[in-house]
Amino acid sequence: MTGTILFVIALLAMAVGLFVFRAIPGMRAYFEYRGKRLITCPETHKPAAVDVAAVEAAVGAFVSEPALRLKQCSRWPERQDCGQECLQQIEVDPQNCLVWNIVANWYEGKKCVYCHKTFGKLNHLDHAPALLSPDHKTVEWRELCPEQLPDIFSTHSPVCWNCHVAQTFRRLYPELVVEREQEPKRMM
Repeated sequence: MTGTILFVIALLAMAVGLFVFRAIPGMRAYFEYRGKRLITCPETHKPAAVDVAAVEAAVGAFVSEPALRLKQCSRWPERQDCGQECLQQIEVDPQNCLVWNIVANWYEGKKCVYCHKTFGKLNHLDHAPALLSPDHKTVEWRELCPEQLPDIFSTHSPVCWNCHVAQTFRRLYPELVVEREQEPKRMM
């Protein structure tokens, strides 16, 4: 009796191990292809924001090979029946077309225009940095359309979260802001 139970347990352990072994490429494909991406549309040669169907890619990797398909595109619904040739750009370099990575690379090493604090590596858990527009209003980069980011990066300046909050408060409630002249530093 115990020999049979041990055999069944060993068989179940092998089945679970095989399932986990097969699931790893699927999980890897899901994490590799999730997230908003910025590509150059082959038809218009302009930036477009797309989302890959990451769950389908994961299932495809679990079964055989991930089959990429777009789940969403900024050019849809007008061009929903396109050939999705832009997927080749994602297959070639899935990390460099990820919007988060594009934004993080742009901010890294730059300084906030207000406090001059240098931006380090961005973290998903931190507050999102902002941008200073030519009309001197700050806006969080996440509030902008991803396909506009390349143009916006050429005309806007980086602003840290703290300065963005302060400037937004100044803009919305100017009657509550008191401007004080800085006192010269005194020698002791």
